[in-house]
Amino acid sequence: MSAPQKGRLIVLEGTDGSGKSTQFAKLCQRVQAEGIAFRRLVFPQYQEESSALLRMYLRGEFGKRPEDVNAYAASSFYAVDRYASWKKVWQQDYLAGGLMLADRYTTSNAVHQSSKVPEGERPAFFQWLFDFEYHRLGLPEPDLVLYLDMPTDRAVAMLRQREAATHTHGDIHETDSAYLAACRQAALEAAALYGWKTIPCLDPAGNLRSIDEIHGDIWQAAAPLLYGKER
Repeated sequence: MSAPQKGRLIVLEGTDGSGKSTQFAKLCQRVQAEGIAFRRLVFPQYQEESSALLRMYLRGEFGKRPEDVNAYAASSFYAVDRYASWKKVWQQDYLAGGLMLADRYTTSNAVHQSSKVPEGERPAFFQWLFDFEYHRLGLPEPDLVLYLDMPTDRAVAMLRQREAATHTHGDIHETDSAYLAACRQAALEAAALYGWKTIPCLDPAGNLRSIDEIHGDIWQAAAPLLYGKER
């Protein structure tokens, strides 16, 4: 029997209201249509017991503002949920060399939780976070992180439209515009430090790009890994 090999992990990341879920669904549909075998991962796993603490956090049970739970504590809630998924769902496939497509991952802690720490302390937080999840917990590092960059005012408008259309109310992240703005700033910093592929959601004139245009950029960036040509 041949030895297990490292799989491929592609992560789609973005702040709330960036259109990430739409783009992730479109990516998965195209990969499937191309006949490429893959496993679809979505974080957090809201339907699983492993997400209990983070659901309590998002509902405001530990405080009504995101900053009421510090970056390290909140990050641990999400990390445990990912660890449970790794052990129960996709470890075997990944170690056999499989392709994983993830809607959010450890990188979401870098985006959302690092915004809670002073700007000068973010590099230290990033270092702690990635050591904690990738080395201490043993989760795989992504081969590619695609970050959808949506200006905060547009993201907030899209969130409010979604809430009106679905008759829902956002969680403590989605309803705090200042927090979302800090998340975008933190995300751009992490993207620059760690080589994430940033995909703009607006064109140079400030107009919202079409779903197909954004998908084209995603596909172009991901295709070498999808086809196994770049490891």
